Amino acid sequence: MIVFPNCKINLGLHVVRKRPDGYHDLQTVFFPVPFRDMLEIVPAQAFRLDATGLPIPGDPAKNLCIRAWELLKQRFPDLPPVHLLLHKLIPMGGGLGGGSSNGSFMLIALNRLFQLGLSSSELQALALQLGSDCPFFIVNEPVVATGRGEQMQPVSLNLNGYTLVLVMPGLHVSTAQAFGGIRPRDPGIDLRTRITEPPETWKNWLVNDFEETVFPAFPDIRQIKEWLYEQGAVYASMTGTGSTVYGLFAGDAPQLPEPPRGALRLFSL
Repeated sequence: MIVFPNCKINLGLHVVRKRPDGYHDLQTVFFPVPFRDMLEIVPAQAFRLDATGLPIPGDPAKNLCIRAWELLKQRFPDLPPVHLLLHKLIPMGGGLGGGSSNGSFMLIALNRLFQLGLSSSELQALALQLGSDCPFFIVNEPVVATGRGEQMQPVSLNLNGYTLVLVMPGLHVSTAQAFGGIRPRDPGIDLRTRITEPPETWKNWLVNDFEETVFPAFPDIRQIKEWLYEQGAVYASMTGTGSTVYGLFAGDAPQLPEPPRGALRLFSL
């Protein structure tokens, strides 16, 4: 079985409060983007993961595809081993959720391949054990997310007729660094209602709180956002805790020069 885990962007990202359990309550809109990795899953005699494409840093044993298989193995002891081939195109540490998507798509694919009979809500509960934004990739439709990101409500959001531009500067922003100095506060807006306003108005009120801590430490990321507006974007923002920055352009894909730093990809929505 072959699946194609896609990434996401955050439309607005507010840190509302710090919780007693050490997590933060957030408010954001998750929006799926058709920029994908490839994951092939084949039954095998022994479990194995091979990765190609972009290098994956860190301990391979902590890869979310492996952890997803281990979660299901605990619940279904007869789950057979598999051979995984993961081809990475979505950069790590860019705020696009590529690793989370890999883990969630692994759960979905194993559920289908071995006919485990898990419902969407059961898959979301398992995905939450992998990461706060993993349940979104089970749903994979625009949602307003609150809590740690796992409490989701669908939102009517149609961006047909816009072009999404991703600029990926190849910088890794650690989550701890992004949260350092962040000031939790209630944004005082009903994001589910306001996000349906035209994107041309978003610049006036739609904010990613993490820009406040990331931009001073990484001025190149701020420069990319400014560059997107200079090129005619109706809205631009960092996604997640960075480092990827996106711009929304009205109409067809614009003719853009090379960005100040990083790779550029365009998607018609």
